[in-house]
Amino acid sequence: MSMYDYPLNLRFKLIALAPRIIVTDNKGKEVLFVSQKIFKLKEDIRIYRSEAKEQEIFNIRANKILDFNTRYSFYESDSQSPLGSVKAKAWRSILSATYMIDDNAENQMMWIKEDNPWVKVGDTLFQEIPFVGMLSGYVFNPSYTCYRSPEVDDKSQPVMQITKEGAFFESSFNIELLDPEIERDEEVSALLSFMLMVQFMRRRG
Repeated sequence: MSMYDYPLNLRFKLIALAPRIIVTDNKGKEVLFVSQKIFKLKEDIRIYRSEAKEQEIFNIRANKILDFNTRYSFYESDSQSPLGSVKAKAWRSILSATYMIDDNAENQMMWIKEDNPWVKVGDTLFQEIPFVGMLSGYVFNPSYTCYRSPEVDDKSQPVMQITKEGAFFESSFNIELLDPEIERDEEVSALLSFMLMVQFMRRRG
């Protein structure tokens, strides 16, 4: 049984200095709050049960300063037990973003693929148009699907999908659960990977 009532909605203000993502469930109830520490050379992202930050439940930490080979590890905050990690597949990421999700022994259990890489290309080109480019968030909205498989390109078992929604002064993403029988470790790793990707998309625009 899944941990949350899907679809989930992620939103954050585009003009905020540090990413502050509010996650609500299908009924509009806040279920997670994502906060990133600023002025750190390595990514340090904390996930709380609510914006009040009364209980931290997960954290994401990079193993090095951001580059193509950076691995981002997931931890349970109370015990610091490792949950797994995600890493971009560098040679595929120039056009189509691909991420590999590993378990805590670094064995690949899932992977994420950008559904239509030409959306990213169109978004980049559209942003270069004076004045009109600021509306790119309404026109080009990418989506990514997470698949269960130890092999990249095996799309037989989709488990979760994230889609960017049109917005102007904030970014909004919807997460759909595609496999209601998903295991907890898979669900947590897929969600944390999507939250990390949202940070990357925020920097891209």
